[in-house]
Amino acid sequence: MTEKTQRFCLVLIKPSHYDDDGYVIQWFRSAIPSNSLAVLYGLTQECAAQKVLGEDVEFDIHAFDETNTHIEPAKIAAQIEKADGGMVMLVGVQSNQFPRALDLAAQLRERGIQVAIGGFHVSGTMAMLKEREPNVQKALDLGVSLFAGEAEGRMANVLRDAFHHRLQPIYNYMDDLPNIEGVATPLLPAERINLTAGATTSFDAGRGCPFSCSFCTIINVQGRKSRRRSPHDIERIVRANVAQGLHSFFITDDNFARNKDWEAILDKLIHLREVEKMNISFIIQVDTLCHKIPNFIEKTKRAGVKRVFIGLENINPENLMSASKRQNRITDYRQMLLAWKKVGIVTYCGYILGFPNDTPESIIRDIEIIKKELPVDLLEFFYLTPLPGSEDHKRLHEAGIAMDADLNKYDLNHAVTGHAKMTKAEWEATYHRAWETYYTDEHIETVLRRAIATGTSPGKTMFFITWFKGCIGIEKIHPLEGGFLRMKHRRSRRSGLPQENPLLFYPKYFGEILWKQFQWISLYLRLRLIYLRLKKDPNRLAYMDLALEPVTEAETETRELFQSETAQKFVIQTKRMDKIRQGQTV
Repeated sequence: MTEKTQRFCLVLIKPSHYDDDGYVIQWFRSAIPSNSLAVLYGLTQECAAQKVLGEDVEFDIHAFDETNTHIEPAKIAAQIEKADGGMVMLVGVQSNQFPRALDLAAQLRERGIQVAIGGFHVSGTMAMLKEREPNVQKALDLGVSLFAGEAEGRMANVLRDAFHHRLQPIYNYMDDLPNIEGVATPLLPAERINLTAGATTSFDAGRGCPFSCSFCTIINVQGRKSRRRSPHDIERIVRANVAQGLHSFFITDDNFARNKDWEAILDKLIHLREVEKMNISFIIQVDTLCHKIPNFIEKTKRAGVKRVFIGLENINPENLMSASKRQNRITDYRQMLLAWKKVGIVTYCGYILGFPNDTPESIIRDIEIIKKELPVDLLEFFYLTPLPGSEDHKRLHEAGIAMDADLNKYDLNHAVTGHAKMTKAEWEATYHRAWETYYTDEHIETVLRRAIATGTSPGKTMFFITWFKGCIGIEKIHPLEGGFLRMKHRRSRRSGLPQENPLLFYPKYFGEILWKQFQWISLYLRLRLIYLRLKKDPNRLAYMDLALEPVTEAETETRELFQSETAQKFVIQTKRMDKIRQGQTV
């Protein structure tokens, strides 16, 4: 007589976070895929194949990204209760998502469901703070297990503990970062990925960053030593996704240019594209020095990179130094951006507002300089935010300096601490003015002219400009959290806030949808008309402006970018150091 097969139900959820009205930010199609979800799904699939719970236990694994999927805790609880065991893992939870994760966990724990939370908030606070962060303690008080660190090599132990109902309160692996070469393939089913715009999936080729930016959490969670998947691993990931009809990838490495195997990886991707004729494309993130790596930019183009995100951060050298962003040299910015323009890859540049020396006037002045002198395609703005897990947060916490207690606001789109030279109202007004200043119709026309003249995907550039401008102006949400067609569920509101009367909620919600769609269509048509007019310009390919002009040695004496007192000091120091490196006498 054979033993009865048992079923273990595992539900992986990447939580979203709440908007300012307390509703979950959720879309019909979200923008950015969750790499954490793909990694955990791959690891649990491997555990299932290896029968880590025994030969007579079958896995029932589900993965949901709440940015594009309505999560109903009661239904999930019922599904687990029907099985012979199970648990919910809330994965990749960032600080701004922690309040939502707590609300989901509380509802599940009321039904006795085992819950674990992992991600950057748990890992970062455990790595940087001497005492338990209050919201992390709330999770422990609910009976939620916490996972700090990375799950490679550890997932089977957690699943066994859950199966036998002996989950530990804390799994802390922060002092033991695993090797990620040859491990399980990060993968999500195509039906999940198709809920993201453009059916874009993701994977990390490596983890860790060698730099020491004080506002960054990566270095304190993933370390400063490069750990990476092999080129063979990358090929396996790409083939597995292409096999299920997925061709667009976001490589989530915080800085792909510092992956020691970047060239071997790109050569492998080039082979897949050029020899096997595989239709694949990529988005990557890099630093401002990557153009100095021989062949790097040229090979990214051949490998299928279409867009690149660059942490420009600021054009004031003093601000960059205050954040230990020493690798960003404003004297390299034009050369770097022109190198990406030369190969026709669209650039996204992050820009941080609220450094110690910033004022409303200096911020707007600097943005106007960028518009005139730097060939940036898309510029996205962030508040300087002391993210839990960063050196900035640790320093403010230990000094007793006030920070907003509401983790939901730690999304880089809210001011959460004071500023030496701006009131909160001034800082917030300047933040919104920054978006308006860069994305004027006049400057959008300039960006499109540059794109047409350099062959940098002008149609795609126009689309992404529409996306950025609409997310901020229409949806009131940062573009990184944007999506297509906002979904709201009356009962999915933050705990502590009342549920709205359905007679009020639904008319307001549907009216909001119609009004927003009208605004989106109007915005798109207006920008489309600008683009079509420029496309018909017989002199469009001969366009030239200050930003597109070739770099000259003399420009440090003439361009506004270098005329501030701090910029002049930086230029003098840089020239002196360059002469020393070249063996010349200063």
